[in-house]
Amino acid sequence: MTGPTIVISPAPTANGDLHLGHVAGPFLAADVYTRYARSVGRKVLFGTGVQDTSTYVLTTATRLGTTPQALVERSAKEVEATLAALGIAVDAFTGWEERFTSFVGRVVGELRAKGALQLRPMPFPYSPRTGEYLVDGHVAGTCPVCLAGSSAGLCESCGHAVGAGDLLDPRSTRHPEDPLEIREVKVLVLPLEQYRDRLRAHFAEAAGLLRPHAAQVVEELLARPLPDFPVTYPISWGIQAPGDDLAGQVVNPNAEPVAWTMYCSMLAAERRGLEPTTEDALWRPEAAAQVVYFLGIDNIHPFGISGLAMLLALGDYQLPKLFLTNEFYELDHEKFSTSRGHLVWGRDLAAQAPRDLIRFHLAANSPELQRTSFNHAELAALTRTRLVEPWNRVAAKADAWVWRGALPVSDRSRKAAARIVERFRVAYELPRFSLNRAAETLTQQLARLDRVEITAGGDFCHEVDVLLRCAAPILIDLAATALSGSDMLPDSDVRKVVQRRTIEPVRLPRLQPLEV
Repeated sequence: MTGPTIVISPAPTANGDLHLGHVAGPFLAADVYTRYARSVGRKVLFGTGVQDTSTYVLTTATRLGTTPQALVERSAKEVEATLAALGIAVDAFTGWEERFTSFVGRVVGELRAKGALQLRPMPFPYSPRTGEYLVDGHVAGTCPVCLAGSSAGLCESCGHAVGAGDLLDPRSTRHPEDPLEIREVKVLVLPLEQYRDRLRAHFAEAAGLLRPHAAQVVEELLARPLPDFPVTYPISWGIQAPGDDLAGQVVNPNAEPVAWTMYCSMLAAERRGLEPTTEDALWRPEAAAQVVYFLGIDNIHPFGISGLAMLLALGDYQLPKLFLTNEFYELDHEKFSTSRGHLVWGRDLAAQAPRDLIRFHLAANSPELQRTSFNHAELAALTRTRLVEPWNRVAAKADAWVWRGALPVSDRSRKAAARIVERFRVAYELPRFSLNRAAETLTQQLARLDRVEITAGGDFCHEVDVLLRCAAPILIDLAATALSGSDMLPDSDVRKVVQRRTIEPVRLPRLQPLEV
């Protein structure tokens, strides 16, 4: 018996809305895959949320002159609204609810009870003036691995975990002029080196499933001894660490992914009526679930290294193998920056352009294998020439056959339709899922139908119909409008109609171009 597919997009930090860098990477990919998988009859649970325990919540609240809690509440509403505006339909959306925070405490407590966590001294930058230890977003410097500028916690450039005390030339992000000291504090750590051989064996079994950059990062991380991973931090913002000897410490936000993913899976199952008995039920081998992560390359360590090590330490759980990473998405070839105002908010763009055009454009230049860039003029030009104009011409040709009743579909057309389905299938299926190839396939097939000389109306309308059903995970509004009156809704299995003998054409909607 096959269990559900659990699709996870890691929760963004609750310090603002989603910009296009978030959407073009994990969120759109996860949504398109979820829609496709359901269209072929699979049970899928899609979850995300916001992470409000990150220190970046504090630094952003300080910069904006608001309170952290107010920022969290506002950000959660904004993120949910942006997902909805772009048609990204999640089953579970998590936040800082007590049910979740208590589960995190139980997981950390269980790991400690099993002897998997050790209380060991670790170095942290310390500000004598404020009396604070500085971690993650509170301290910046140079990554000791790749020498790029980095904050503590995770290096966005090389994907390695960066201990706060290991940063080169550390400085406070809030008070850069303050002198810092390095002091040792006993915190709970997970000795990752104990799990390196098993992690290497696991990824050896998963050979070929990772995208090239992710495979490089994993290989690099596991080729050398792994440092202790801090599970608690000596700061006050976050989920309080369990244990009387950990007073004044919180759970490291980068140590939350295992508990969060389990909780998110359970919440998604509840929302879809599956009702798992416990938070971890879907992660047990008997559940036969498949876990798929859609995530940025900078998240490979907390989900794919320390996260998997925690699962090994906890006991009898399935280890995910599918980590579909993406690179960074830029704006006019510069990194998105909230502080500099160099960004495009997803919801703002959705108010300016039809979301089908946005989804198509982001799919076409999704940063799957390398950094790509957004530009308003390119959005207008690319969608006009590759989608809007050819679709409208194809729709006009198909409309000429409306009201002629049922038209015959030839064997040749049925074979062509089957090939269309297969080209989309290889773009949508795991582990080679690719938004780029799905958008390219749509472009190619539209161009073919645009230039073909119609000799049989039934054949032409049949292939247009099949193409639109295949494109439905991307062009959600066009498909919903065009197919609503047919014998099959967009989320049904498109392969069932490929072999039909007749088709009754319907009038097709048009797309509106985006003006620059």
